[in-house]
Amino acid sequence: MSRVSKGYAEGRWGQIHYKQCGEGIPLLLLHQSPTDSVQFAHAMRPLAARGIRAIAIDLPGFGGSDTPSAPPAVADYAHIVPAVLDHLGIGTASILGHHTGAVIATEAALQFAARIDKVILNGPLPMSDEERAMWRQMLAREKDWNLRWDGSHLVELWNFRFGAQPAWTDLEAFHANFIHGLLAGRTVWYAHDAVMTYKHEEAMQRLQQPCLILANTGDAIYSYSQRAQQLYPHFAWAELQGGTIDIIDEQPGAWSELVARFLKSR
Repeated sequence: MSRVSKGYAEGRWGQIHYKQCGEGIPLLLLHQSPTDSVQFAHAMRPLAARGIRAIAIDLPGFGGSDTPSAPPAVADYAHIVPAVLDHLGIGTASILGHHTGAVIATEAALQFAARIDKVILNGPLPMSDEERAMWRQMLAREKDWNLRWDGSHLVELWNFRFGAQPAWTDLEAFHANFIHGLLAGRTVWYAHDAVMTYKHEEAMQRLQQPCLILANTGDAIYSYSQRAQQLYPHFAWAELQGGTIDIIDEQPGAWSELVARFLKSR
């Protein structure tokens, strides 16, 4: 069984924590918010078994990565990509992002096009300005998290997170993602805020690399993946049936198979 190792690269805000597993085609994995690379824990070995060198990165401010000194833009987050590649001595790699990570992966593929071979957008976010404003208003609650001695703030946050996708099927996975999200503390809102000021639909249009839209029909934002498919019919498309926002925990083998198949295609 392949071993998952951990390490740190130096970035503009301090250290960037990553986990890696396997040998073969290098693939950077960018998680959604608010969690960290734990999102890919169940997929690291299945990817490695398919000839993929999986490299899961904690976005700045999440997991073991140092926190930015001020709220970053998506363009700022993208700089973790060359930092990790340089640290590992990797010239080029493919990149996969889930939800928040899909937006950052797109920007990284645009800024550092010569370093990115293929792009996988697992839950892209092509939105209207009105939809972005709605999401920003809803997610603004992340800025108003007040600690209470009785711990009731934790119950409120648990219910808020679960309410975003009440169809979670794996309590252990939800708990792990919830706890890892807590580690971001009062800056937990940084990534969501950056993403909701970024026009992903315009950025995707400029991608030059081969791109796969990866979706699952039970995802809370499945409709955005469908929209992306309509906007960019030249992108490859793959979907899993059912599942939730937690598709990587729910169907790690099937998910990894779709990822590996695209990376090995010509």
